[in-house]
Amino acid sequence: MKTNTLKMMCLLALLAAFPPLSTDMYLPALPLLQKIWQRPMSVVNLTLSGFFIGFCVSMLLYGPLSDKYGRKPLLMAGIIIYIIASFVSGFVDDIYQLIVLRVLQGVGASSGVVISMAITKDLYEGQQRQRILAYMAVIMALAPMLAPVIGGVIMTWLSWNWVFFAQAAMGIIALGGVLWLKETVQAPENVSIFQTMGLYLKLFGNLRYIGLVLLFSIIVLPHFSFIGSASTIYISRFGTSEQVFSYFFAFNAGAIMAGSFICTRIQRRMASQKIVTIGFAGILIAGLLMHADLVPGPWGLALPMAMASFFFGLSRPPSNHLVLQQVDQGAGTASSLMIFLYFIVAAFAMWFISLDWADTIHVIARLAIFSGLFVLAVWIPMVKKLNLNADR
Repeated sequence: MKTNTLKMMCLLALLAAFPPLSTDMYLPALPLLQKIWQRPMSVVNLTLSGFFIGFCVSMLLYGPLSDKYGRKPLLMAGIIIYIIASFVSGFVDDIYQLIVLRVLQGVGASSGVVISMAITKDLYEGQQRQRILAYMAVIMALAPMLAPVIGGVIMTWLSWNWVFFAQAAMGIIALGGVLWLKETVQAPENVSIFQTMGLYLKLFGNLRYIGLVLLFSIIVLPHFSFIGSASTIYISRFGTSEQVFSYFFAFNAGAIMAGSFICTRIQRRMASQKIVTIGFAGILIAGLLMHADLVPGPWGLALPMAMASFFFGLSRPPSNHLVLQQVDQGAGTASSLMIFLYFIVAAFAMWFISLDWADTIHVIARLAIFSGLFVLAVWIPMVKKLNLNADR
């Protein structure tokens, strides 16, 4: 792989990894913040859901605006917002102040995720794009592996405030990479802002695109319900320390990376549609195993969730590739709407799992079973009926 391609891929992976770095590094602090501020976990979890709400709403602007004005200026603006919000978050003394700043963090972070996906559409085509997306997914999986470990170390030796200072430093590194980046939009959309935003209406008329986006959004339910409840389950229910929790969480993230890596190995020999089908079936089986309570203690969650995460990582690059392949122009707008719908479902899952359930692990399992069954029931007939042109 050429050096410039490798540098570009690492930068895009860092930009796309803003959400896991912004949430997973912070997870070990949730039980402590609940204790410090004496708020129910449903309120504390608003710092997670709030991040994704700001993230989702703002990305609807970044995509079309980057189609019109270029990728680089929008990236720089978003990352600067992220740096400021992260730094100020380290000084708050109230949960509601933190919720507001986490929303602003999400507003900044969404620029990296949306625009990095659009850049892959600008620069790469066909199987090369799918290969780049798969390698990016492998690198991105390091973020949820390392983030909770870093957060656990910070919690052990410093305090929760330094988690946000570390995130601000990450933003500064990303900003340096964006300064190196050359503009990738060769022919910006020569229309008004209102016409640019109107590209969303055109996308809703693209039934293949919107159908795949809606279908693939459902499969994130178990993944983000686990993220929203993992610290409470491991620390409060199973009694692990913040550091031990971070190792369990990293184990799960390692499974995502393994799935993405396997995707890079098999995508040349296996059609995208088949890889996606295998991934969805694996998530369904993992949900059934989790619900069966075959292993006691924390490993009863860790092992089947790692299986679900492996198949999630396997299916994500080809599913994103299939979605982007259904559009011929407005890559930024298409990326915005796709990721917006993914993370709206993610925010719902993180709120839903924070409700007062008798057995949170069984709820995660049922979400995996439901999403796997439903998506397969729609996906398999869709593959047979439609020519999705995955590798054109």
